[in-house]
Amino acid sequence: MGNVVSLTNVAKTFRQKTAVEHINFSIGKGEIVAILGPNGAGKTTTISMMLGLLKPTSGDITLFNSLPHEKQVRAKIGTMLQEVSVTPGLRAGEIIELVRSYYPKPLSFQKLTALTGLTEKDVKTRSEKLSGGQKRRLSFALALAGDPELMIFDEPTVGMDITSRNCFWQTVKTLADRGKTIIFSTHYLQEADDAAQRILLFKDGRIVADGTPLQIKSKISKHSVSFMADPEKSLEKLYQHPEIEQISRKNNRIYIDTTNTDKILELLFTEKIGAYDIQIERANLEEAFRQLTGKGDDVK
Repeated sequence: MGNVVSLTNVAKTFRQKTAVEHINFSIGKGEIVAILGPNGAGKTTTISMMLGLLKPTSGDITLFNSLPHEKQVRAKIGTMLQEVSVTPGLRAGEIIELVRSYYPKPLSFQKLTALTGLTEKDVKTRSEKLSGGQKRRLSFALALAGDPELMIFDEPTVGMDITSRNCFWQTVKTLADRGKTIIFSTHYLQEADDAAQRILLFKDGRIVADGTPLQIKSKISKHSVSFMADPEKSLEKLYQHPEIEQISRKNNRIYIDTTNTDKILELLFTEKIGAYDIQIERANLEEAFRQLTGKGDDVK
């Protein structure tokens, strides 16, 4: 399986400020890849370079083994950017038909509306009267119009309600199953955890983690075990074990922070403290994001 996207030692500098610092990655056919990171981490700059909207200061970028701005490459790409710009005065359906006419083998109008959840009422509505969510669905339809091999989405679900989001991600998975390659950025970490097969996590222009959501989460050392226990039983013996980092109580539950949940479960039974209703809380993607980037205010 060949690479659809390849970045080799890519850097981008704006007026002495480095936005992207010598990054390397490749993406294969049919992958769903999330690009995550705090604001200013280099995500949008990287996407812009992949699309040929910006030239790298140094390094090489190829899409389908060619340069991003080449005509044969652009015909294989569908994009959905943060800012939705639609032609005023035209109905949504007219805009879709206009964009379809640019491609030699576009998806059918019916296929596009079915994939994106646009209703008959939506396509008859003038673009300036579309809601934010309707504009996002229209933008999605335009991105798919040419039946592209590579799709790049920048914050695709902003403005969508929960039903539209679920529809969007189900469509993305269907497209990937058909061999389409999808790259997206998002501040909704649960979306990345659920939809992405792979995550590229950016910090200060560099990639600080690259792996599956499970691999990214496994980089976090801290997990927790919580349980109920007989209040008359002492927990003193637990404090003596090095695997336990912290013990706290909340709403009559006891919480233990640890790097080794299996060992804690063993201790709970060997120390005979009367633990019951035991729950294990593994690290989540939000916590991984915070630990690996040092930030968390701009994620949801």
